[in-house]
Amino acid sequence: MSERSFRFSHAITRRPPLSAVHGLRAEDVGNPDSDVLMRHHDAYVLALRQAGVDVSVLDALEEFPDSLFVEDTALCLQEGAVVLRPGAPTRFGESMAMSPHLGDVYSEVRQLAGPGFVEGGDILTTETEILVGRSARTNAEGIAELREAVADWGYTVRELTTPPGVLHFKSDCSLLDGSTILSTPRLSASGCFEGYTVVDVAEGEEPAANSIRVNDVVFMPSGFPLTTERVRDAGFVVIELENSECQKIDGGLSCLSLRFTPS
Repeated sequence: MSERSFRFSHAITRRPPLSAVHGLRAEDVGNPDSDVLMRHHDAYVLALRQAGVDVSVLDALEEFPDSLFVEDTALCLQEGAVVLRPGAPTRFGESMAMSPHLGDVYSEVRQLAGPGFVEGGDILTTETEILVGRSARTNAEGIAELREAVADWGYTVRELTTPPGVLHFKSDCSLLDGSTILSTPRLSASGCFEGYTVVDVAEGEEPAANSIRVNDVVFMPSGFPLTTERVRDAGFVVIELENSECQKIDGGLSCLSLRFTPS
């Protein structure tokens, strides 16, 4: 079986801006500590490199408080990249700032023209399809545009629905291997992962659903021991990473990087 959905040679990250304290959030649970956030980000970059990934760290964009969450700006596949249109108007400039960096590593970079919008946090790429959840940040028009953008690369896009009250589809799920998905029970109960093996997170540990498989390792946010044990029991190597400050501004581990292997 191909492993293109979790075997990565490259990643792009962006330094957290000091303005991240003004980042968008569904609920105010306090501002992130900038110094701690930076230490967590440094540890994240180091972990990716230790997993065998060539990581590019872009400069902070102070004018965009949410710009550390680079995953929302693009969909990176082997054949090329698609620059996305964030659903939050304050984030439009982030995608434009990412585009030239994608051009440095890809021979083909496509761009969604609108009027629809899609954020990368709503996209889960498996070995057989691209799952995209509708949310407050991703609408049906944007999904239709994305489907057209990747059709000639041979990808099937399946539209799903993000659970009510959940920011992004991948806030509630992540890929563990080509056919195994880590999910919250509220999402897996919808039947959207029929045909896949599903590992449900433990009750009360929903943020653990946003983890990332990178080569031979599953990176999981620390502080969710029951779910971490379930993933290890399923046969995966797990490394826990601190993510408390990103969580204050609705950020998970997947949000912090674009991961890819360009052909």
